[in-house]
Amino acid sequence: MTFSIVARDETGAFGSAVCSSSPAVAARCAHLRDGVGVVNSQNITDPRLGTVLLDALEAGQSAQAALDAVSTTTQHIEYRQLLVLGATGPGVIYSGPEALGIVGQAVSTHAVAGGNLLATPQVPEAMVQTFEATTGDLEIRLLAAMQAAKKAGGEAGPVHSIGLSVVRDAGWRVTDLRVDWTDNDPIQELAQLLDVWLPQRDDYVTRAFNPSSAPSYGVPGDE
Repeated sequence: MTFSIVARDETGAFGSAVCSSSPAVAARCAHLRDGVGVVNSQNITDPRLGTVLLDALEAGQSAQAALDAVSTTTQHIEYRQLLVLGATGPGVIYSGPEALGIVGQAVSTHAVAGGNLLATPQVPEAMVQTFEATTGDLEIRLLAAMQAAKKAGGEAGPVHSIGLSVVRDAGWRVTDLRVDWTDNDPIQELAQLLDVWLPQRDDYVTRAFNPSSAPSYGVPGDE
């Protein structure tokens, strides 16, 4: 009941975008670590696997080696779908034989996309192709991939939640936007959030590292 993408760009940033019919999908599925990589753990999700895979990447394993270790030793792995991308080398994906409904997956130079309960198995390929063809901030490219997934059919049923997160050597998620439940279009609602957030994103990083030079936003008490 999910389609998602993990990606990196030339700045060293890592990002995740994930959309689902279930509530608060990003709270369970998206796992990112500065300078290390990004993992999406989905389909009857075990969130613990995100940490396990990121630890393996940080220890120097390739994405393939990390995924091989998890997929051959983890109980109930047949129910999981895992997307893994490190700082170097190709990304990889595992889709267990018990993954739900129509399952699809695709890998490009800088991204991995996958889904279950899809309208068509071509949805992930549309995501990575659009990601690679789009320029600009990683957030913009991830949103474009999600919009392409919707255009390609997306999930077989209606979706209700979405999340988009990026790490970029700050020590935290410099972007972490979520629509945890809506009866409208969560991808469109996320696009509206991103329009508000992106112009302020770097200012909030400045506020952490150099607060004396951080801009004011004119709210009461902060003029």
